Amino acid sequence: MVITSVMNNKIVEYEKLKQPKYRKREHLFIVEGEHLVEEAYKNNRIKEVFVLEDYKINIDVPYTIVNENVMAKLSSLDTVSGILAICTYNDNNTIKGNRILMLDCVQDPGNLGTIIRSSLAFNIDTIVLSNDSVDLYNPKVIRSTQGMLFGINIVYTDLDKCILDLKNKNYIIYGTDVNDGIDARKLDKAAKEKFVLVMGNEGRGLSSNVKDLCDKFLYINMNSKVESLNVAVATSILIYELDNR
Repeated sequence: MVITSVMNNKIVEYEKLKQPKYRKREHLFIVEGEHLVEEAYKNNRIKEVFVLEDYKINIDVPYTIVNENVMAKLSSLDTVSGILAICTYNDNNTIKGNRILMLDCVQDPGNLGTIIRSSLAFNIDTIVLSNDSVDLYNPKVIRSTQGMLFGINIVYTDLDKCILDLKNKNYIIYGTDVNDGIDARKLDKAAKEKFVLVMGNEGRGLSSNVKDLCDKFLYINMNSKVESLNVAVATSILIYELDNR
């Protein structure tokens, strides 16, 4: 069967997943394109797949054929892809590992996507997002991760409570401060064994309450002509320096 009507009940319901409130309510989100769908498949996150009539699917899942108008109804792209999947949220909310990255109200989807890719590259175990950070399942975040969001543990939580809990478990809490910090390159191996690195909002940096909970502060030594770095770039540099492989 080919779905040809944009008013099909299933299509109408899934189209709502373009809106954050419906994603959160249903714990479902949309990924588009062969690579992202394959990454979702590898991580067992697919609920349903839609393909265009002439698309040759390369993964072993049930699928529904739709026409271009229906695919465009579901899509967030200017040019529709041949394949699209409805995926399930990662409902795990457990912080795992010794190398934790915490993001305090990071708002830009592209920044979060870049940070997720760098975190996977430099062996971060868990990314903790504040409850007021950008939606992980925003289509722009998903595309900018290139599917890497499926490969790393990511949780949302209240940062103040989380930091206090991790302090009690002997994590070092690192913030960032260009005026009163340690050059990240000078950390010894012990300082990289069990830590939380907290990165702040694009405009205001760390919130005052989170900053007060930090044990130590790091900075990136750079040319004095540059006042600051984009949060995704700064995060990538710091987690590279904290990678103790």
